[in-house]
Amino acid sequence: MSESHELTPEQEGLLKRYDEWLQDGGPAALVIRESLEPVEGPDGVFFPATFAGELGTDPGRFQGGYNVDTFPDGTNVCLLDTVGSQGNRMEPLFTKPEYAGLVPQVNIKINEQQTVNLLDAGHRSGDAIVRCSSLKVILDAAFQELLKGNAQPLAKVAPTSLVFGVWDSRGSQAKWPRLVSATIRAFNVHRHSRHAQYNPVINFNKEGLLDGIDASDNDLAAKGYVSQPIGKQPGKPDPTHGGVQLMRGDKHQGSIRRDAILGLAALRRLAVLDSDGSLSLEQTLVLRRYILGLALTVLTATQDTYLRQGCNLVPADEGKSKTFEIVHATGRREHCHLTHVEAKQYAEAAANAFGLNPKRVIKSSEDGPDRDVPFEQALAAKDIKGDGEKLSGVVVSIDATERKFTLKGGKKGGKDQPKEIEVATADSTTFHRGKVEVTFDELAIGAKIDVEVSGGIAVKVKGKK
Repeated sequence: MSESHELTPEQEGLLKRYDEWLQDGGPAALVIRESLEPVEGPDGVFFPATFAGELGTDPGRFQGGYNVDTFPDGTNVCLLDTVGSQGNRMEPLFTKPEYAGLVPQVNIKINEQQTVNLLDAGHRSGDAIVRCSSLKVILDAAFQELLKGNAQPLAKVAPTSLVFGVWDSRGSQAKWPRLVSATIRAFNVHRHSRHAQYNPVINFNKEGLLDGIDASDNDLAAKGYVSQPIGKQPGKPDPTHGGVQLMRGDKHQGSIRRDAILGLAALRRLAVLDSDGSLSLEQTLVLRRYILGLALTVLTATQDTYLRQGCNLVPADEGKSKTFEIVHATGRREHCHLTHVEAKQYAEAAANAFGLNPKRVIKSSEDGPDRDVPFEQALAAKDIKGDGEKLSGVVVSIDATERKFTLKGGKKGGKDQPKEIEVATADSTTFHRGKVEVTFDELAIGAKIDVEVSGGIAVKVKGKK
């Protein structure tokens, strides 16, 4: 990490402001609710997200389109923006110049013209783009530490993975939940339909321009050579989406609301371990403050209003209805006053204490927090083929609690495996005895097995009958 500046007395005091949230017995969550409306006004028509239909032949399956749940009393809820979508909209805040110093700036250089910032990768430190660079080794080790309960190594490379959640699904299987989640929903909406008519610039058939061309009417329509009405057809999903409009009336009143949550109970699970595996209380507090600062900064920042074509939502009542509540484990709720300026100041002080100078000049270096690494095609090929390390030997010990075992033998196809090697497993690890699939519990000391390892975790364990 870069050298941090010495904290001022004011910053030292600032860092203690939310320590009650970070201690055992602290609040369950910070909840932010904000009413929104279309830029056209409360009665404007707006366009929700559309989703692919479910596969299968069940007539009751979701056919695709808008996600609207309708209830027996006539009310409904329409999903406008999902948790994942909101997270991907918020995280790139830290690529902007005024916020970039709060986190390491890590870029994967695809070629001379294109670079991908890790903050733009949809699966963050668990993304495929990461496994195709030298970051893979660093993050593999960080995920192994995360499995042990030590989050500090991951925070030093990709702290937003701890803010927005991550799953190393193709490697160690290490998971960390979303601390920050947000969703936008509309309550009580009317669906609108839409129809259109396409007419080509000339009548190709009438002018004889298609004479001799063997094509059906559907082929011509698909390519734009004949007039084509666009609208709902019997027995087919609606190809057009006309948007929705909030209900207005005494019975059901429509509204749009963005709900954002910071899971403080989950944040308090962050920990830093010393080299001997014991909990470091001091460094744990430093880490929790740092991640809290990032979360508060992104939650209080002005959000992008443009979700998609036809869905540009702004705060209703000029944002006066926005509320911040601390929710305690007992269910008690209390108003919380929090501004973006305060959140950013806290985040800067917390980053400094964590060892990251928020005012540094962003520049790639081998020993600094900011780095540019090249995309490596050889690593991509290995990742796609699943070329994990192959081990072979005899099981000499089993740790049922940690679900790992010690193998004695040699590397399959070579002689450079240590005499004994500890192998961890995950929920996704498969176990086989011959052609029969078994479980970890059936692993026995003395069994001769072959093991395929990826990212330090056993992918497949195969023994003889």
